[in-house]
Amino acid sequence: MKTQPILRTPSEGRTIAVVGDLDRFLATGDETDGKYAMFEATVPPGGGPPPHTHSREEESFYILDGEITFTVGEKQLVATAGMFANMPIGSQHSFKNASDKTARMIISVAPAGLENMFFEVGVPAKVGDIPSPPTKAEIEKLLAVAPNYGITIKVPEH
Repeated sequence: MKTQPILRTPSEGRTIAVVGDLDRFLATGDETDGKYAMFEATVPPGGGPPPHTHSREEESFYILDGEITFTVGEKQLVATAGMFANMPIGSQHSFKNASDKTARMIISVAPAGLENMFFEVGVPAKVGDIPSPPTKAEIEKLLAVAPNYGITIKVPEH
């Protein structure tokens, strides 16, 4: 398959709400011949996934606005605009917006494929939408679907 150049304006790209965050896809595996996928994540205060591990892809983050707290093992790092983080395959990690302001970041996964989990679990949205906090049904759907994509999610203790 021959891939084509991609040029997206700030209002273009498939946009979905996924368990409390808003993701606008800049490039998908279908467009990059499976090499990588990239998306802009808008993370409201309190947003972000629980600890999880990828068995198939490396995941990287570039903070555009706000701040994101990354947890890798027992270590925490607060990343602000201009900072970069990379999580190798097999590293348990999570991120959370622990501030009172919305954060935005570019997330890349290589190789591609994980975006299909987001498409399966998320709901269509528009750029600029403010996603609702995740419902119990959305969380349960994510927990059921994630293993199909090689993702192990550590469910927080209640």
